[in-house]
Amino acid sequence: MCVNNRDFPILAILKNEFSDSFHFLFPHYEKLSMRKPLFKIRENGKYGFMDASGEIVIEPQYYEAEEFYNGFSRVRFNNKLVPLDSLGRLLLKQLFNYVGLFEDGLAKAQLVNQWGFIDERGSLAIGIQFQDAGDFSEGLAPVQEDGLYGFIDKKGRYSIKPQYADAKEFKSSRAAIMIEGQGGYIDKSGNLVIKPQFDACRSFQRDVAVIIENEKWGLINKRGDVIFEPRFEILDGFPVGDFFDGMALAIDGDKFGFVNQQGQITVEPQFDSAGDFGEGLALVEKGGAYGFIDKTGNLIIEPQYEDAGVFADGLAQVKVNDQWGYIDLEGKMAIIPRFQEVVPFQDGLARVVTDGKWSYIDRWGDVVWREK
Repeated sequence: MCVNNRDFPILAILKNEFSDSFHFLFPHYEKLSMRKPLFKIRENGKYGFMDASGEIVIEPQYYEAEEFYNGFSRVRFNNKLVPLDSLGRLLLKQLFNYVGLFEDGLAKAQLVNQWGFIDERGSLAIGIQFQDAGDFSEGLAPVQEDGLYGFIDKKGRYSIKPQYADAKEFKSSRAAIMIEGQGGYIDKSGNLVIKPQFDACRSFQRDVAVIIENEKWGLINKRGDVIFEPRFEILDGFPVGDFFDGMALAIDGDKFGFVNQQGQITVEPQFDSAGDFGEGLALVEKGGAYGFIDKTGNLIIEPQYEDAGVFADGLAQVKVNDQWGYIDLEGKMAIIPRFQEVVPFQDGLARVVTDGKWSYIDRWGDVVWREK
């Protein structure tokens, strides 16, 4: 597996039928409802959602549905992916070729070959007019016009005029841009804070960002200092400098190790494979068996499993005798292996498969909901 790092029925009916007056009568309902995690369920080949108690809040009716993210799922409707809110309402004021994920309260939307943005009610907030668009982040979004990228604010006004060959979203008040085939970074005023000098560069992750030179990746800090010289390979299907729990996978030849956000190789590449860190531990493979290491590379849970996953909510999935269960952070079996398939815990529940049927279990292994 190697996992690399997701009620009020009467009010919901009223809200669907009397959308405008509902917000006046119940102004805080949206915030209250969106705080509740929702879990994707399946019945008769169709998907819906339940809450953490196992109560169905959106009836299974869609042939395709994504997990909720920032208060919205996307479901297949008329052969299009359409946003679905936590009350089960489809954002159908206008059908688009594509609608992205909501970030900063807006989602990019494509109509024919141009892009704009919709708000969380499905209304067009920024008109369809751009050749390309990224997501909003820190109040700005990269967009392309006449072949060049600039940045707009949430009213659709240019904060930074189009002038770049490429541009990524702002993270940590820095945005990666490309000028004449070289990558650098700007601040929110459009000032170059790290001059273009790299073959490519990625968005900042807190105080560090990935740079790429000669098909190897390294790290810089916010001043532009190289804190880790490009060294590690870029392989298809594997993340490049993506930090989880402060650690990123480092691949050297056919061996796996880890780099921290200070640019230190804290775990030299030595394992046959590895997964992302979670809750201080990471999955590693050694001699065909899977166990877990800490951030210094010490084996905390000896390799002994046929496969394993990532720690979340204090538990990680492990495979024993072709069946999946869960262990705790000390390596003790918390939920006896008895499932065909499993996913990591999230918000106190995990989806498991038995005899081809979905179920959700809690941290004690008790079934909260089962597919009929």
